[in-house]
Amino acid sequence: MTNSRLTARRLALTLFAVFAIVGLFVVKLVDIQVVRAEELTAAAQARRSSTVLVHGVRGSIVDANGVALADSVERYDITAAPVNVGEQTTITIDGEKVKVPTTEAIARLAEVTGTPAADLYAALTADPESKFTYLVKGVELDILTAVWDLDIAWIYSEMRPSRTYPRGAIAGNLVGFLGTDGALAGTELQADECLASTPGTSTFERSADGVRLPGSLEVEQEAVDGGTVHLTIDADLQWYAQQQLAQQGAAVGAEWGTAMVVRVDTGEIVVAADWPSIDPNDLNSVSAENSGARSFTAPFEPGSIMKPVAFATLLDRGLITPNTQVTVPGNYTNGLPAGENITDVFAHGDLRWTATGILMNSSNIGTVMLSERLTAEQKYDAFQAFGFGQPTEVEFLGESVPGNHGQVYTPEQTKADTVTLAAQMFGQGITATSAQMASLYQTLGNGGVRMPLTLVAGCEHPDGTWTEVPVPTGERVVSEYAAETTLQMMETVASQGASRDVVSVPGYRIAAKTGTGEVAENGRYGSERIVSYAGVFPADRPEYAIVVTIGKPDTMKSSAAAAPVFNAIMEQVIKTFRVTPSTEAAPSLPLTW
Repeated sequence: MTNSRLTARRLALTLFAVFAIVGLFVVKLVDIQVVRAEELTAAAQARRSSTVLVHGVRGSIVDANGVALADSVERYDITAAPVNVGEQTTITIDGEKVKVPTTEAIARLAEVTGTPAADLYAALTADPESKFTYLVKGVELDILTAVWDLDIAWIYSEMRPSRTYPRGAIAGNLVGFLGTDGALAGTELQADECLASTPGTSTFERSADGVRLPGSLEVEQEAVDGGTVHLTIDADLQWYAQQQLAQQGAAVGAEWGTAMVVRVDTGEIVVAADWPSIDPNDLNSVSAENSGARSFTAPFEPGSIMKPVAFATLLDRGLITPNTQVTVPGNYTNGLPAGENITDVFAHGDLRWTATGILMNSSNIGTVMLSERLTAEQKYDAFQAFGFGQPTEVEFLGESVPGNHGQVYTPEQTKADTVTLAAQMFGQGITATSAQMASLYQTLGNGGVRMPLTLVAGCEHPDGTWTEVPVPTGERVVSEYAAETTLQMMETVASQGASRDVVSVPGYRIAAKTGTGEVAENGRYGSERIVSYAGVFPADRPEYAIVVTIGKPDTMKSSAAAAPVFNAIMEQVIKTFRVTPSTEAAPSLPLTW
């Protein structure tokens, strides 16, 4: 074979190889740019793009005047991309960029955030290939600014709305609080559907070294803010009531106290004060026992503030009048087991009292004697009609739990327990919450029509629309005559009783009732007492019902301990709502015969 032919063959083979290689490149190029273009573009985008959660703002909780009790403020989470963290990190020190060991960068980050360097290091090294990890959560703007001043390329941030409670412990028992995983208690949890926001998402692109590219942020889904919950309470009155409870509670060595104020015509709760009350900004501010709403979920034996149930029911059925005459002995054993007897708080012989005198002097014996005109079924029905033994319409968290909304013994249960059948009529052997007691006095003040208690007025949505709480429909419990006559009989307590000088307010007629409930200890009544003062005013034109209860006082174990708080709150209500004085004189009802 000649050299020219060999050269030609080699040239052909070379050209063939060149065309084959070029062909492969063309095929690959078509595959990349045409066939797999979308797939590869998406993959590249995914490697360069990051999706972040955009938090909406949780709605506020406000009082009847729009005063914020719970609000959201801007806080920031400091995040990082561990995959972009090397042994060296460039940071800015005194305005100049300096490359330092990453451990030093972490130390400076720890200094400005107040977070242990070991915690930051652990977060960055837990998954070195991760593109995302939290370093510090919930920092304020000044700390975020200090972090950005370090100018660390692998550090990022996210805005996270956080909760604040501007009034602290004022209405803390009602407002509740949030935990790391969401709402945990109070209105925060009960009205979470209104308050909760809906998060959105955004994406942005990073450079090869992980730095967010300016102008690359795109919102994929807008976040939706939460709504505003409007309560019926007055924050200033709530504060005042809590202050009065705290001062008097400390003065008499009590363990706890409650105060409820209700508008009698609507059932709206103006004050639902607990002492002690939790500060939602500091969940360790009170014990676990006092962190909830005692007013709604802690029943007790109320004592004589329960007696108006018996008198209103007897009047309604035409079984007594204010002037019904009774000879009241010093002790009572009729129908009771051997060895059992009922006494009054003070020793006495036979006394000739009218029904009004029995109520004014808070005679257990006289109340039981009159109540024997009712059957066991009628007594039980009366308690049920006034709302005892069942949650209030507020349905505050925990109310529906058995034992949290009190107990009324049924006729079947009292057949074998005649002592309890009798004692329930003067508030022993029966348990009730402060809210239930306030509902009783609201009913009497509203002419015998029981209005469902209301705490939440409605939800105001971010677009300005409202979801109103349905207007409650009242239910008649006793006749208007029975309710008004019971109030007239109760006026003698405020005008002639032992606490008249403490509770009276010139120009205002007050219908009131005292109560001293014995506390059962290990199945028997001991020395502890729960004392109350309850009433309605003005008695001739009722506007507000007030119930004050002080639990287990040491130095004053009678209703006299609660009377000053009742008076102080009543006077403040008069000033706040400009309640006009009474215009008619109280009737003169005989106490004896």
